[in-house]
Amino acid sequence: MTHSFDEDYWDQIWTGERAVAMSTAEPNPHLIKEIGGLEPGTAIDAGCGAGAEAVWLATQGWTVTAADIAAPALAVAEERAVAAAVGGQVEWVQADLSIWEPNTRFDLVTTHYAHPAMPQLEFYDRIASWVAAHGTLLIVGHLHHHGTGDQPHEHERPHPPAEASATATAITARLDPATWELVTAEESQRTMAGPDGRPTTIADVVVRATRRP
Repeated sequence: MTHSFDEDYWDQIWTGERAVAMSTAEPNPHLIKEIGGLEPGTAIDAGCGAGAEAVWLATQGWTVTAADIAAPALAVAEERAVAAAVGGQVEWVQADLSIWEPNTRFDLVTTHYAHPAMPQLEFYDRIASWVAAHGTLLIVGHLHHHGTGDQPHEHERPHPPAEASATATAITARLDPATWELVTAEESQRTMAGPDGRPTTIADVVVRATRRP
């Protein structure tokens, strides 16, 4: 099944049955692991959803721009930032990331499972261009499933559509070594509670790179 990933699609997601669980999610553990030791600066969370990662970055001292196409998600995100006493450190931007461009470059550009209305790897190319010299790019995405149509096991989430997933090799192949120093390129699985409270397995791809001067 092909998804459009346009504004209507995401508005339906953020007002549908998944919205409650998505609105209370904790910050992505890969972000905490990869970025926790960096000196705070300016950051953008591309496809911020309900703001868990943007709020966490702000609590760590980052000045954050958080962009998402879905107004219902941004409304929740703003409330979370205020509740965490970091409302003044985050600028919320409603934007279609397939066409929107920031007017500055950032010390950190990160995205977590975002799927705009454009090919996934081309989206990663776009946001990589927003990283300032010496800055960090952190991509956390859905790992592309290499199977042949087999169904996931009971404890696994349904595989994301192919157009919304990637592999570490596919992402890193687009990062010119003359421009980027690769820090992390891994594919992993982790278990978390699903919407029904039962454990569910998520397959992730994580790529972190530093832009050379």
